[in-house]
Parts: sequence; C-alpha cells; structure tokens
Amino acid sequence: MTLVEVLFYLILFFIIGDFILERYLSFLNFQYSKNELPDILKNIYDADQYSKQQDYFRTNIRFGTISSTFNFIVILIFFCLGGFGWLDTVLRRITEHPILLPLLYFGVLFVAETLISIPFQWYDTFVIEQKFGFNKVTPKLFVLDQLKEFALSVIIGGVLLGGIVWIYNLTPAYFWLIAWLVVTLFSVFMSMFYSQIIVPLFNKQKPLEEGELRNEIEKFAAKAGFKLDNIYIIDSSKRSTKANAYFTGLGNKKRVVLYDTLLDKLTTEEIVAVLAHEIGHYKKKHTLYQLLISLPESLLLFFLLGLILKSNVFAQVLGGTSASFHLNVIAFGLLYTPVSLLLSICTNILSRKFEYQADAFAAAYGWANQLQNGLKKLAATSLSNLMPHPLYAFFHYSHPTLYQRLTKLSGAQ
Repeated sequence: MTLVEVLFYLILFFIIGDFILERYLSFLNFQYSKNELPDILKNIYDADQYSKQQDYFRTNIRFGTISSTFNFIVILIFFCLGGFGWLDTVLRRITEHPILLPLLYFGVLFVAETLISIPFQWYDTFVIEQKFGFNKVTPKLFVLDQLKEFALSVIIGGVLLGGIVWIYNLTPAYFWLIAWLVVTLFSVFMSMFYSQIIVPLFNKQKPLEEGELRNEIEKFAAKAGFKLDNIYIIDSSKRSTKANAYFTGLGNKKRVVLYDTLLDKLTTEEIVAVLAHEIGHYKKKHTLYQLLISLPESLLLFFLLGLILKSNVFAQVLGGTSASFHLNVIAFGLLYTPVSLLLSICTNILSRKFEYQADAFAAAYGWANQLQNGLKKLAATSLSNLMPHPLYAFFHYSHPTLYQRLTKLSGAQ
C-alpha cells in the first residue's frame, strides 16, 4: 500500500469516525435527557414548560441529525470520488496564478457550503425557532443577514487568505512563523474592535441610560476595583427572545453588552450578579490566559502546515497531481481532525475551570443566590437542556452544566 493510499484511508477513517462519534454522543444526550431532574433543578420549569423544553430539545436533536448526516454524505462522496482534485483541475483552466487560484478554489467551496447551509438555517429559524416562540427574524432580515455575512466573509476572509498565500509564495521557509504572526495580530485586533466594527452592521448598540441598573453595575465595578465606563444595550430582540450578556474588547476597549431581552427577564440584582461573574473573568485574567494558551496551539498548527505544503502526496490524496496550497491545506485540515479534537477537549476543560472561578468571584461578593436565580431564568427562557450526558458535556461544553454550577454556588453560600 502506497503512502497516498494510507493517507486516503486515514482521512476516510477520520471523516467517518468523527461522524459516528458525534452521533453516538448525540444519542447518549438524547437518552440522558429522560432522566429525572435533581431537586436543585426541579423548580426551573413547571410541568407544561418542561414538556415544551423536552419537545424543543428533541426536535433540535432530530434536526441536527438530519443536517449533519446530509453534510457528512456530501463530504464523503466528494472526497471518495476525488471531487477536491477535480475542482482543482477545472479551476486551473481559468487561472494558475499562485494567489488567485487558491482564492478562487476556496471561494467556490465557500459558496457551495453557503448554498447548502441556507435551507437548513431557514428551517431552523422559521420552523423550529418560530414554533417554540423564539424567532423574531423576518424573511427580509434573514436575507440581509445572510448577504452581510457573505460579504464580510468574502472581504475579510479573502484579504486574510490572500495575504497568507502571498506570504507562502514569498518565503516558504518562514511561512509558518510570519503567517502565525499575521493571524495572531488580526485576532487581537478583532477582539478589541469587534463591537465597534462588526456588530453595528447587524445590531444597534446604545449606552445604558442613567438609572438604577447602571448605578448598581458601576457601584459593584468600583467595589471590585474594575474600571468600567462602557455599558451598552444591544437590540437582540429583533432576532430572538433569548437573553444574554457578555463582555467584549481588551484594555480600554472593553465593554459590557446587555441584550435588551435580558432587562425584561432578570431583576437588577440578577443582572449585576451575572456581570459580576463576567468581571471575575477579567479580574482572574482568564481572557489573557486563554489568549496565551491559544498562541502555541496556533503556532503548532502553522508549523505542521508549513512542513507539508510542498508535499505532492498530500495533494494526490485528494485527487490532485502535484502540491498546491489549497489542496494541501484541505488534506492537512482533514488529517488534523484528531489533534483538533484533543485540543478542543483540553480547552473546554480549562474553560470550565475558569467558569467555576468566575462564579466563585461573584459569590465572594455576596452574589451567589442572585447568580443562581439569574442562571435559572436564562436556562428557562432559552428552554435549555438541564440534563446533558456527562460524556457529551465533556466533549462539547465550555461551561459546567447548570446543575454543576448551581451545586457549587449553593456550597459557596
């Protein structure tokens, strides 16, 4: 068996194995949701709400199975029939420019993926979310969102990808290091300015008006020694009834963003408690630690990618004839799947630890009870699954389960 054949069957194994693993975890999650709720969770839903939540959860499970199975079949057929290599051959008749060809190649795949995903997104929005009372998106807004997302992906993705390909052609030996620096700087830039540049394209943000809520937030921030000047309300209600709040930005660009739906669902004290948790992340430097940890991870990815970009074998696995940037990147991405899964698990383990620490920070200031109530309300208004299977949570949850968080907070009281 040649090396090309070995890598072909290895990629095939990863594609099939990943699909089977996800479907197995989904099945476990589905079955586990039937278990009786622990006492600490029983007062979140009444009987009718719990029945609705179970229906919503299982509807999403079934829909997720259908959509993921469809995508799996498409990728499997395209890979096995040499579709990646065939597309490369077709596009080479248009151009063989070392930068334009990869841009065109990934552009065609992106358009194809978008066209495949839109019907599923439409059904999810206008059938499932509509049925359970969450959807506020109009067909016009849905189309506008899709067009904006597509344009942003083409412009930002195209410029970033074009720059990376240009770097590779300029200096293949140091491609991995320079490309890593470029992507890192871009990520930091987007972390700082996402709310100022991207969010306004989709939502309106306005400063939180003077009043009880702003006063209480600023009072706690001062007590915790946390400088906070930017508190904004975002009009999330034009898309969904679900509520949330988050911090964004770095340094003096950091800001609190509250969903307008949150103001109707939580009391002032509960909102402050939720924000106390978020402030805990900053005070504990979790954002900085996560950034520092992500740097060697991405450096490893670019280093390994740099080693194989000139390999004819990787292109031939996908049906190509000789090494090309786009084919080698795709082959590398498929072979990197188990490494990516392992890193994701490790990242989630660390993230869950940070969430406990942020909860403990809020509890230390006397907000344990209010945070528990806020978390319960957020779960209830989103019809969240209260009984995820432990193995499913281990693989996919960046936060501890609600049961775990409430139990810890009860002890903190």
